[in-house]
Amino acid sequence: VQLQASGGGLVQAGGSLRLSCAASGRTFNSFYMGWFRQAPGKEREFVAAIKWSGGSTYYADSVKGRFTISRNSAKNTVYLQMNSLEPEDTAVYYCAAALRGIVSMIRFPTTYDYWGQGTQVTVSS
Repeated sequence: VQLQASGGGLVQAGGSLRLSCAASGRTFNSFYMGWFRQAPGKEREFVAAIKWSGGSTYYADSVKGRFTISRNSAKNTVYLQMNSLEPEDTAVYYCAAALRGIVSMIRFPTTYDYWGQGTQVTVSS
């Protein structure tokens, strides 16, 4: 499975961006797709996740109400719509796929089996 993240860029505070993560390779069969981010000098942190079957969504408290994760099953693509962006959202954003369905573990990077290459999001004040 290969994951290709795109959509990052430079935006002013209060602006919006939409990230995409396209999955390709062998038959895609993931329990969860997630977005994580990592700012310089900080650990990789959970942002949001979606259960592939059924579409249940999960968010970090810091982005709840501002970010929306969604998926297009026909395109094997996951999106992260980011609104009301803040300078604190500046980071490299990674998408990831988890083959195991353990909802209590979806906030931990070690749960995920495949990772995309990351896309830079920079929010200026």
